[in-house]
Amino acid sequence: MSIQDILQQRIMVIDGAMGTMIQQYRLDEQGYRGERFADWHTDVKGNNDLLSITQPGIIEAIHKAYLEAGADIIETNTFNGTRISLADYDMQELAYEINLEAAKIARRAADAFTAKTPGKPRFVAGALGPTNKTGSISPDVNNPGKRGVSFDQLRDAYYEQAKGLMDGGADLLLVETIFDTLNAKAALFAIDVLFEEYGRRLPVMISGTITDASGRTLSGQTVEAFWISISHIPLLSVGLNCALGAKEMRPHLEDLSAVADCFVSAYPNAGLPNEFGEYDQPAEEMRDYIREFASSGFVNIIGGCCGTTPGHIRLMSEAVEGLPPRQIPKVPQYTMLSGLEPLIIRPDTNFVNVGERTNVTGSRKFARLIKSGDFQEALSVAQHQVEGGAQVIDVNMDEGLLDSEKAMAEFLHLVMSEPEIAKLPIMIDSSKFSVIEAGLKCVQGKCVVNSISMKEGEEAFIRQAKLVRRYGAAAVVMAFDEKGQADTIERKVSICERAYKILTEKVGFKPQDIIFDPNIFAVATGIEAHNEYAINYIEATRQIKQRCPGAMISGGVSNISFSFRGNNVVREAMHAAFLYHAIQAGMDMGI
Repeated sequence: MSIQDILQQRIMVIDGAMGTMIQQYRLDEQGYRGERFADWHTDVKGNNDLLSITQPGIIEAIHKAYLEAGADIIETNTFNGTRISLADYDMQELAYEINLEAAKIARRAADAFTAKTPGKPRFVAGALGPTNKTGSISPDVNNPGKRGVSFDQLRDAYYEQAKGLMDGGADLLLVETIFDTLNAKAALFAIDVLFEEYGRRLPVMISGTITDASGRTLSGQTVEAFWISISHIPLLSVGLNCALGAKEMRPHLEDLSAVADCFVSAYPNAGLPNEFGEYDQPAEEMRDYIREFASSGFVNIIGGCCGTTPGHIRLMSEAVEGLPPRQIPKVPQYTMLSGLEPLIIRPDTNFVNVGERTNVTGSRKFARLIKSGDFQEALSVAQHQVEGGAQVIDVNMDEGLLDSEKAMAEFLHLVMSEPEIAKLPIMIDSSKFSVIEAGLKCVQGKCVVNSISMKEGEEAFIRQAKLVRRYGAAAVVMAFDEKGQADTIERKVSICERAYKILTEKVGFKPQDIIFDPNIFAVATGIEAHNEYAINYIEATRQIKQRCPGAMISGGVSNISFSFRGNNVVREAMHAAFLYHAIQAGMDMGI
């Protein structure tokens, strides 16, 4: 029976803390080193992941204790198993081996218990922790744009870890204790690449960490924004763990349970830490909170984090036995974007305004500041757009004299350090895909790529679209194919229909993540053929909405009046008249 089948029938139990149990063995430095690392050049005490090599018997005994207590799922001893975290002990080259051996140990223990009780199969979750670095937060308070680790470094480290876990026999992968969603997106990117290379997929669990009563992650996202940011690949479950006790976790778990269209997990700490930094909530007290989670219909998987022991897991397992699992809600399928906060575009949402002043080709002030290297002052341009009512911030660095990739990354790093700006989704705007990728590697929320098209053919379009999806972004898709930009109704509709079919059937895009731009061209140019451009856009919008259900429509509104640049009164009147009709036809957003 698959884990998905079991979760439909009952609440499953994941194990408790590994570190808490290791501490009970009171290992000294030599106990961590074992024979193989007796002469290692740095201290290794505290490197719990190393014990899968030097003390495999202890790790297997801990797994068995949790299985005996009723756990259905055990986590591998790999919380700090990336080369990034292992570098603290100069053991980064052991990353693959540590994960491989840890998965083998857990596999042996799980298989032994499954053999005893075939009607209750046990599963191994390959644990991928958050690392000891963050992709979204500067390690230097005096330099908010600095980062201690890059997206590429995180992705490569997670790839190596996930490979070891899969090779060692893990049944599923668990990206856990997520305090920075950008780290998690790097992990999901790596996992997706690995699955494609192996030609098979494992179930993936995600578990975030709400750090305090604010209901946000350490990197500032709300629960719903976090969910939107990581929901781009199929997930077995999403949940919360660590930082909070069950009592404090409850309201945030309730919020997550209401919006997630997959299974939900919760494994809180044994209360909050006492004055000595220890977790000492009795198992009986924690059991009561967990039972309430289950009886309220919030969870499909429960377990424990810091401070929990087999005693806690035994009582939890008994407490949820016979209680029905949470039913996955039928969540309406809307276009969902996120910065630190969610932006959900519902049918009753008013027209979405995309701020375009953080664009070196559209704002002389912004271009001057960026060219002079005054990125801090350039942030004020973005702040003014937020204050002016923009709901999405478009950032464009396409200027011949700029290192556009570097400028995009530098500016977005600074944007991420300003909560009042970072609360909005970002639209990463460039005609060069390398610049778009540079931006995608900086943003923890679900942003919008502006844009991709079929102008270089289907193969290039599919390649770029797969990457956009893998980074967890929505995409503006231009009505542009191998023959050029579409200007007639028929061409606009035909190209968008073709792109829609490719994206939804070959790439795996959700329709709601597709934003078509059917090309707004200037009217009143003196060329008769241009007189129908506004009408063509409006009618094409109407037809695209009918033929491509779920997709959104956008466009560059200011293009329509380009012939009257310098005459703002006329331009504003034209924009108002155009938008009145375009919005009625189905236009959802505009720049």
